Amino acid sequence: MITYHPGNHVELLHCGAEFFPALEQAIDAATSEVRLETYIFADDETGRRIAAALARAVQRGVAVRVVYDGFGSASWLGGIDQRLRAAGVDVAVFRPDTGWQRFERSRLRRLHRKLAMIDGRVAFVGGINIIDDLNMPEPRHPRFDYAVCVRGPLLARIHTAMAELWARLHQHGLDRLRAMVAAFPPVADPAGDHHAWFAFRDNVSHRRDIEREYLAAILSARQEILIANAYFFPGRRFRRALLRARRRGVRVRLLLQGRQEYLLQHYATRALYGTLLDAGVELHEYTKSFLHAKVAVIDDQWATVGSSNIDPFSLLLAREANVFVRDPSFALRLRTSLDDAIEHDARVIRQERWSSRPLLDRLLTWTLYGVARALMSVLGYGRH
Repeated sequence: MITYHPGNHVELLHCGAEFFPALEQAIDAATSEVRLETYIFADDETGRRIAAALARAVQRGVAVRVVYDGFGSASWLGGIDQRLRAAGVDVAVFRPDTGWQRFERSRLRRLHRKLAMIDGRVAFVGGINIIDDLNMPEPRHPRFDYAVCVRGPLLARIHTAMAELWARLHQHGLDRLRAMVAAFPPVADPAGDHHAWFAFRDNVSHRRDIEREYLAAILSARQEILIANAYFFPGRRFRRALLRARRRGVRVRLLLQGRQEYLLQHYATRALYGTLLDAGVELHEYTKSFLHAKVAVIDDQWATVGSSNIDPFSLLLAREANVFVRDPSFALRLRTSLDDAIEHDARVIRQERWSSRPLLDRLLTWTLYGVARALMSVLGYGRH
């Protein structure tokens, strides 16, 4: 049974325009320790801006530890990595994507979570990488994404999760881990009125924590389920939970990727549209820019923001992290933002038009869906 911690303050941050200034300000205020984990740390304007803030922290005597993924950041392992190390930042690369590892199934077990912890006083959790929001094809609108800034008792769990990963990467034992946690203890005093829980998935003891909390909320929904997800390719249990919710009379709305970013994922997701539309699920595709969000609101009481997509990669392989919040005011702010995106920046997928789309499109959709399912079976996840 999951226990939501009371006494937290969870602030919603929309896109990089709100996230990066808040992160930079927190780093510039750091006096003892900065920890940062990300899938992508790009050597672009935004990446160099955050790297400069980290360098300034080191110059003040702050201990700065950065972990980024060896595949997600592979294109920038030269420039940004050298810049960070030269500044005195302690850098670790999660699973460098080199040599024979490229042919191993474990290669897909990436560090996909995006976390920051500053002085044990404030943490950031979400789906936003350290990369320029506008680093994409025309028209250049920011990626649609979210993060949260957290203060309060939840910091203890976030701090421990980050320290455990650092210890694992450096092969530290339990005593060293405890010493690291004790050296920079989190400030877990009450900071607000939000009940919240921090969930992370790994391939050790927290393999299904995020999925289970999603499913528990969906199965208990009575009014509405609103999900915005960049890569939506759920397994059977997740799909059945949504369809059961519709049979109970729950309104289900999905805001999904409208632009083709990755061919296989794009068409595999669309293969599910027919079943969802037949059940009365409302489908919307975000078209203003690339949708990168991984958020949900249920019954205007429960909400989540994090890094986990609803696909096999996130739910079964990658290291992910989400914050779950039970609070009407937080849920309302997130829902209002999503409603605005649906109304102004998305197209609705209507059942009659979907069923009459060209034959070639239908053939491509089902062919790539079959490829995606075959890949899942090869990787050992076909029954999920």
